[in-house]
Amino acid sequence: MALAAVEIASIEQELESFDDVSQAYAALRQRYPHLAWVRCDSSDLTETPFCSIRQFDLHLLDSADHCVRITDDPRRATGIVLAKRVAGP
Repeated sequence: MALAAVEIASIEQELESFDDVSQAYAALRQRYPHLAWVRCDSSDLTETPFCSIRQFDLHLLDSADHCVRITDDPRRATGIVLAKRVAGP
């Protein structure tokens, strides 16, 4: 299932109103139940984010094959990783 540009724009807009990753994650999972959602810290990932909104990085998931992988292609996206950027030491 492709992730439409309008959905990406809506997710980006909604993230503008959140400071807390737990609240953002819960709200977005409820609003977009057709997508797989994963929450983590940005330090857990080495890939470049698809986009960044405030303190959040979004990575797109592709689970069309037997393995799940990060993609930068919204047409292949079946889910989103919501990563919170954390300050370094």
